[in-house]
Order: sequence, then C-alpha cells, then structure tokens
Amino acid sequence: MLHVDIPTLPEIQTLFAERNQASVSIYVETTPQTQHIGEAGIVLSNLIKEADSQLEKAGIDKRERWAIVEQLEEVTEDEDFWKYQANSLAIFATPESHRSYRLPNRLTAMVQVSDRFHLKPLIRAISVEQHAFVLALAENEVRLIEVFSDMPAVAIRVPNMPKDAASAVGTASVNTRSHTSGRQHGSEGQKVYLRKFCRMVDAALRPLLSGRHEPLILAASEPLLSIYRSVNTYPELASQVIETSPVRIPEHELAATARPILDQRHTKTIEAFKALYSERESEGRATTDVAIAARAATFGAVDSLVVNIDEVITGRIDEQTGEVTFADQEGAETYGIVDEIAGRTLAMGGKVIGERKADIPGGGALAAILRYAV
Repeated sequence: MLHVDIPTLPEIQTLFAERNQASVSIYVETTPQTQHIGEAGIVLSNLIKEADSQLEKAGIDKRERWAIVEQLEEVTEDEDFWKYQANSLAIFATPESHRSYRLPNRLTAMVQVSDRFHLKPLIRAISVEQHAFVLALAENEVRLIEVFSDMPAVAIRVPNMPKDAASAVGTASVNTRSHTSGRQHGSEGQKVYLRKFCRMVDAALRPLLSGRHEPLILAASEPLLSIYRSVNTYPELASQVIETSPVRIPEHELAATARPILDQRHTKTIEAFKALYSERESEGRATTDVAIAARAATFGAVDSLVVNIDEVITGRIDEQTGEVTFADQEGAETYGIVDEIAGRTLAMGGKVIGERKADIPGGGALAAILRYAV
C-alpha cells in the first residue's frame, strides 16, 4: 500500500514563506515495500551528514546544527514511520521544527541548505495529477478508491458513508415513492430518494476531501451520475466520468480506467497554457526571461507559470525590487531562483505547474503568463 500525504496548497505557501538561516531540504527515494526500505534509511543518514557539513560551512552555530541533526536522526530511527512509505520522502527542517511528506512520484535524492526551503520538486507532486480518487456510486453500494499512477489502487473506508440508497433514506426500495400527499410517485419519487442519498454521500466525503486538490472521478450510471454531479460540493470533481455501473467491477479495473483521465486532464492543462501563452506573448504579457519573471512575481504580476523541474539556476532575488543576482555555484547564501519565483507566484495567488523541458514554451527554465505587462 502506498502511504501518501501530499502537501496542500496552503501548506506549500507556508513552506515558501518560511525564512531561517538554517533551513534544510532533503529529498530521498523510498518504497512502500517495507522489506526493501533499509536502503532509503541509509541514503537519508548520508544526506543528514551532508546537511550538517553544509550548515557548518555556512557558519551556523553548532547548537542549531545539533538541533537539526537530532530531529532528522529521530526520523531515521523511527521504525513505525518507515513501515508506511510511498515512492519519495521530502523533509524540511530548521532548528525549531521539521515536517515530512510522503510523495507518490519518484524524486532524486538531494539535500540543500539555505535561508529558505528548496521546494521545486514538490511542485511536480501538486501540479501533475498522479493521484486521484474514484467514487464508485450505485444504488446498492458506494466505494471510494484511491488511485495512483504506478501503484495498486486502494479502497478507502469513509466514516458515515451510507451503505446503499434504500437503507440511507429509510425505505425498502428507492424505486417507488408513497407520500400521504400522493403527489410524488415513480421516477420523480425515485429521484427525490436518490438525491437525498447523494447528499449523504457528499457529506460523508467532505471531511476526508477537505483541503485536498486531487481530482474526484465519478464512476456511475444515470440517473445517479447526473444527480450526484448536481449535489456535489467538492470543487475538484472531474468533468470526465466513468459512465458505467461500478457494481462488481474490481478496484484495479476502475483505477485502470481512471488513469487515462488523469493523463487527458494534464495534457489539456498544458495545451491550454501554451495557447494562452502564445496569445499573451503578442500582447507583451508573457515571458521566458528569468529576470523579467522574477520581477513580475515579486509584484504579483504572474498569473500562471510553468517551471522546468530538472533545472536549477542559483542566485538570489531581491525581496523588494525582484532584481536577480545570479551565482556560479550553490551555497547557503544562495537558493534556486526558479524555485523562489514559483513561491512568489503562489503567494500572490498565481498557478504553478512543474514540467519537463520539452513541454515548456521556449524550452527554457520557465514560461510565465502575466496579468499585465511589466
């Protein structure tokens, strides 16, 4: 089983905003197969040593270094923690705290020390949909299935989820309706019952999905398909559906049908960005220039941004003016410029997508669509 806790957008924004001269970012590839997790622990131990070395070179007081190393070593020694992993682990530590996230995508092992966290690898995790939920909805059963891009699907137990439509609404059958008023019978009465049932399903899902951004893909047939869509309150309900009765269809088959929907959604997102970029470029409201994008992000002018997740440009960006100072090598006094541009974009309500070079207009480090020309 893949154990995932992808950070929400507010959590990402909080991490981007945090400043501490001793900020350590660690990424390590892991595995959900507990019998093979030992290697990840060894890699993490080596990265902790490297982090301590970088902190020492940066002149960080030894008491702060020890505070960070102690927290990180506690992670390596927590046997229960290592039993439940995904494909990668991200850890962000300062002398006062540390946070970790288990991610479904595979990330290259690395460690960075600066006055802020290195978060660009996380952008791919939150912007490329490798993780979704399928709601398998029928009159006689309801299932919520967690779907991953390259791991087996998992059925999730949802507290207070109704077992079926009839028992949920307190009747022997939803196919007839008998009111003392006698005004609702047949298909109209059935829809009233099913709408109540769907509202109960939506209410049960609300605590579980609150604050999440993964798509919810509906697997159902009419009339439940349309009725559920009409009462749904989760903002990430996918427009694409699996239009079939999900009864007796196993989790792995529903997941296999859902994965192409995730691919289609991402392809449409990138195509829409490219089309809008081309349109805005002729208006002076699009750029692939890192310096221009940095200034625009500082003043809240970036509407949407695609960044190259495989490239790191080192330097600093002035907090007030957005002016870029490039550096020849990494150090505690520098950080990833594109990472910082992404953070400032998110902080100002912009959208950020992590992509490979081939899908970025201009094929560079980034491409930005601006709210106004700068």
